[in-house]
Amino acid sequence: MDILLTGCDGFIGKHLNTYLSTKHKIIGLDAKSGNNLLVCDLNYNVDLVIHLAARSGIKDSLDNPTDYWKNNVIASKRLFDHFKNTKILYASSSTAHEPFRNPYALSKYAMEQIAPNNSLGMRFTTAYGPGARESMLIPRILRNDLEYINTNHSRDFIHVNDIVSAIDVLIDSHINTPYRYNGVIDVGTGITNTLTSIIDYFKLNVKRLEGDEHERLDNKADINILNDLGWKPKYELITYIEKNNL
Repeated sequence: MDILLTGCDGFIGKHLNTYLSTKHKIIGLDAKSGNNLLVCDLNYNVDLVIHLAARSGIKDSLDNPTDYWKNNVIASKRLFDHFKNTKILYASSSTAHEPFRNPYALSKYAMEQIAPNNSLGMRFTTAYGPGARESMLIPRILRNDLEYINTNHSRDFIHVNDIVSAIDVLIDSHINTPYRYNGVIDVGTGITNTLTSIIDYFKLNVKRLEGDEHERLDNKADINILNDLGWKPKYELITYIEKNNL
């Protein structure tokens, strides 16, 4: 199968590209290599588009909302319009469940609203694993340079390899079963950890603060659809942290 993969040099994109390249022809686009979706050539004849390219991060979106709207909504609309006759899997976010909280969440929710009928959105929860952004929680725990946690937050942490395997299952379902799951689905483990429990387990000495209004308190995924397709997560957060230095 010929697949166009946007965001191929990002955290999830790199892992997905490596995996899918073993059994599909992958055409990768990424702004890091000069292929900004706002302006780049999209004239590719492919069987499937996997759209991962986006600006991510809640805190930065509060300072740069326009940039998030351009890259997550306007660029996606251009891609959707061009591939209106090609099936599409695209990355949304669990933050889209509460779009009022921050510009990043709003941009992902808006992206879902303009997505065409030939597409399926994947609301990823909190991803971790090799290559994750250094500013994310788990890399900071592994480096032991976490300054504080939000005591009232719980997160559904999913390993990047589990995201890749979920996408692989969804590729088969989306291609071979016409429009079976139009709309959006959650991609996570269906299990949450309180941030306090993680810090207590590893006996880390960090400040404990209440979370602010810009973030969801809990982003637990509903993975019933993925379970119905035979998918289950294989990685467990505490085990991963223990194997990577703590």
